[in-house]
Amino acid sequence: MKVPDSKSQEDIAKSSYFGLPALDVAVAFPQATPASIFPPSVSDYYQFDDLLTPEEQAVRLKVRECMEKDVAPIMTKYWEKAEFPFEVIPKLGALRVAGGSIKGYGCPNLSITANAIATAEVARVDASCSTFILVHSSLAMLTIALCGSEAQKQKYLPSLSELKTVACWALTEPDYGSDASALKTTARKVEGGWILDGQKRWIGNSTFADVLVIFARNTATNQINGFILEKNTPGLQATKIENKIGLRMVQNGDILMKNVFVPDEDRLPGVNSFQDTNKVLAVSRVMVAWQPIGITMGVYDMCHRSNVDVAIDSPRRDQVVVIKLALSFIIGYLKERKQFGAPLAAFQLNQQKLVRMLGNVQAMLLVGWRLCKLYESGKMTPGHASLGKSWISAKARETVSLGRELLGGNGILADFLVAKAFCDLEPIYTYEGTYDINTLVTGREITGIASFKPAAKSNRSRL
Repeated sequence: MKVPDSKSQEDIAKSSYFGLPALDVAVAFPQATPASIFPPSVSDYYQFDDLLTPEEQAVRLKVRECMEKDVAPIMTKYWEKAEFPFEVIPKLGALRVAGGSIKGYGCPNLSITANAIATAEVARVDASCSTFILVHSSLAMLTIALCGSEAQKQKYLPSLSELKTVACWALTEPDYGSDASALKTTARKVEGGWILDGQKRWIGNSTFADVLVIFARNTATNQINGFILEKNTPGLQATKIENKIGLRMVQNGDILMKNVFVPDEDRLPGVNSFQDTNKVLAVSRVMVAWQPIGITMGVYDMCHRSNVDVAIDSPRRDQVVVIKLALSFIIGYLKERKQFGAPLAAFQLNQQKLVRMLGNVQAMLLVGWRLCKLYESGKMTPGHASLGKSWISAKARETVSLGRELLGGNGILADFLVAKAFCDLEPIYTYEGTYDINTLVTGREITGIASFKPAAKSNRSRL
């Protein structure tokens, strides 16, 4: 091939053949519908919805409608740009699910199960939005509710519950992830307050949060304390972590604190050791377990999607009409996509994969539901929560991988949700305790032996 000279390259650039934008999905792949028009939910094969109270069912429907209508059409664009869709915050705030099970202070006082259902329904459409709410609600807000003073609750929770302000929660550091109790950020007592110095890493929402919940080591007691910081505090800096392959819409940041002054009234009185964080982590780990449940529900729905009209109970007729119109032209991917003269759904291997996915989703739903009931009855242990999170996230990984296979080449396109979900699940598999660490928490509980640290080396000969 002859390399054209510079003048020829300029002419080529001006032609209508090169440099054109990508075709719209509807034109490039007319037999499929992108995730911007979300499919109906068909993943509740064992009719799990019957186990929910009418209030919990209402929460599910409310969140599902909002996510399908307001988030699904824009999520791929923001995910690709690794930007957060600030335009949806008021709509998420209007759902009144932020604050979850917190009672009073403008919070919704949901059951743990309703809170979990809301988490799953958000994650079903978009995992990044789910993580945004989880960090804000089940970590930051819950820490203030469980460990804060009455004045702190009155000051911060009402605005946070409506998402008029946004919070983040900062425990992890550059050198300490799984071993978070060894954190190095320090809090030194001075007249009228505290001086914080140190770094935090992987902190979701941190680049735009109005309120930051920070954990630091008290230099006098060597114990972990908690503090509330507000944005623009002198000496506080948060910068975005770039080039993530998953949860790209979540703005994870590095936090740097140099000689940051925090007044006494902004120290969390209920955080006096690392164990005090477990009151928060017990709830948040349950919620995180429901994120993979929601993700796999969405992936299964996307792979199964069929050409049906669905009757939806809603007090708003216009919502019913909009949703019915959207569903009326959804094209079944496996039913309509043909290879070798037959629809993909006709092949035994594809049916087997779809059934494996469906079975996993049913099992995950029931484990997640039982975890909620154990918490609500006061019977849940750290081992229960850790087993739930680790097992569910592992099953989700398998399920999403099968979904990616079923969509073939289109399984790597974010337009069809599965590729995005495939990537988004990876950080969820890791955060709130990696799979390995969570299994060791449960292992310690059932054996009575902690095995987090490697065994001490011995100089004795094995002979």
